[in-house]
This record gives sequence, structure tokens and C-alpha cells, in this order.
Amino acid sequence: MRHFHGFYRREGGTRSYTWVKSRLHEAGLVRRAKRKGVHRKRRERAPLEGMLVHQDGSRHEWVAGQQWDLIVTMDDATSEHYSMFFVAEESTESSFLGVQETITSKGLFCSLYTDRGSHYWHTPEAGGTVDKVHLTQFGRAMKQLGISMIAAYSPQARGRSERMFGTHQDRLPKELAKEGITTMEAANRYLRTTYLPGFNAEFARPARETGTAFVPYIGPDLKDILCEQHERTVGNDNCVHFNNTILQLPADPYRFHYVKTKVCVHKYPDGTLGVFHGPRKLACYDAQGQPIQKETKKATV
Repeated sequence: MRHFHGFYRREGGTRSYTWVKSRLHEAGLVRRAKRKGVHRKRRERAPLEGMLVHQDGSRHEWVAGQQWDLIVTMDDATSEHYSMFFVAEESTESSFLGVQETITSKGLFCSLYTDRGSHYWHTPEAGGTVDKVHLTQFGRAMKQLGISMIAAYSPQARGRSERMFGTHQDRLPKELAKEGITTMEAANRYLRTTYLPGFNAEFARPARETGTAFVPYIGPDLKDILCEQHERTVGNDNCVHFNNTILQLPADPYRFHYVKTKVCVHKYPDGTLGVFHGPRKLACYDAQGQPIQKETKKATV
């Protein structure tokens, strides 16, 4: 239409561009453009550290020829990174680990901001809203800790963490190559000892307000919250079947057997397992189902 209006004025027309555009619309000669989206304003940071924490992953070729996921858990108010490590693939276990490292070092925080990955949320319709009633294992753990979860619905909503990943993708591969690092184990060691402290010293900023929203964690072992929990029924042989693994319950001083009893199997991020009856841990097992220790410990309800 601007091109047409230019010709119109050159031919002696005196009407404004808006008038010409309106007449063309009325005549049906030009389609009305779709209304532009509402004006977006940059979202203000949270005023206090611990009010809002971001967790996200970025897949990239961090070392030559290898694609890994970098999992970062960072504060919205300060951009301080509380947890940062490489894994082969982002998962429930990696998300648990990031939260555990944050709570261990800082305390309980108020809210967690994530994408709509399937380990964070159930989404009934692809691209639709998340289900806040039927929780994933990760969602159940956050509810148990009293941490509210917030789902992002666009890349722009995660802009702060996305910009940080851009910086990491620019810097980290160069630093790892300079150090001759080619394995994930060595890369994670470099992150902990060198890169993360240096990055926070350079990029972390004071929060708008003094103080903190973190509170000390006082409660059951975090390991028994930040894990998968699955209900099972003990079989007639006093065994629990879990993921094609048979877990033989040991002799118990409190009762002869647990046949037909409901128990809860905890699958920890390192692959080990625990079987609980109410608050009591009956036994621990390695990933192959072999007993690894005998202990009695309180769990969460």
C-alpha cells in the first residue's frame, strides 16, 4: 500500500496514506493485515534471591564431536548459577540433581521456572497447557517440598536463561578445548572447580532488595524426596517386582513377612533403590537388585 500511495502522490493525489489505505480496504482491493501482538515489556527480575529459580538444559557440541546436555539451575534475581553439570541427556534424574545441589548449598526456594518438558509436566495436548493436577515424579517432589512450579509457554519467556546459554555456548567449548578436556567426567570437574566460580564472579549481580527468600531445609533426607516413588505390592515370596528386577525383602524384627503389603519403591538418581513401608526403609539395593545395606530410616509421607 505504501508503494501504491507513492504512485498516487506522484500523480497529483493529495490524500493521506491513512485515507488511501482505508478506501482500499473498503473496496476489498487490499486485505487487512493481521493485528500485531501486544507490546511486550522486559520482565523485571525477582526482587530477592530465592524467590524464583530457573532450571533449563542446552544441547550443544561442548567438546569436538560430542553432543551433551548442560543442565543449569540459576537464580532469577541475581543470575547466580547454583548448579551446573553435563549429562548425556536431560531427564528427571538430572533435574532432581540440580534442585538437590541448590537446596543443599542455599536452602529451600519459593518457585521453579521450567520449560514444558515431559519430565517436568504432563501436557495432554501437544503445545497446549500443562496439567497441574496429574503430576510427574518431579512435580510430585516439588509439591512435597512446597516449591511452586511455573511453566514457560515461549522461548521468550525463558529469555534470561536462554541468553546465559548463549554465553556458555560461546565460552565453554573454547575453555574446554584449551584445557584439552574431551570426557564428560573431566568437563564436569572443570565446571565445578574453575568455570562456575569464575562465571558467577563475573556475571552474578546483587538483587534489587537486601535479604533472601531462601529458608533452611529441615526435614527428611532430601534423597528420599528427590527421587522416583512407585507403589508396589509384596508378592507371596516376600519379594517386590520392580522394572524387571526382583527385590528380596530381608528378615525383619517387627514382623514375619510383608506378603500382600503395599510398599513404596524409591528409585534414586544414581540408579539405586530403596523399599519403604510407611516411614521405615526396609532395605536398599543396587541397580541390579542386590542388597547393599541394612538400615532403618524415616521417609516422607
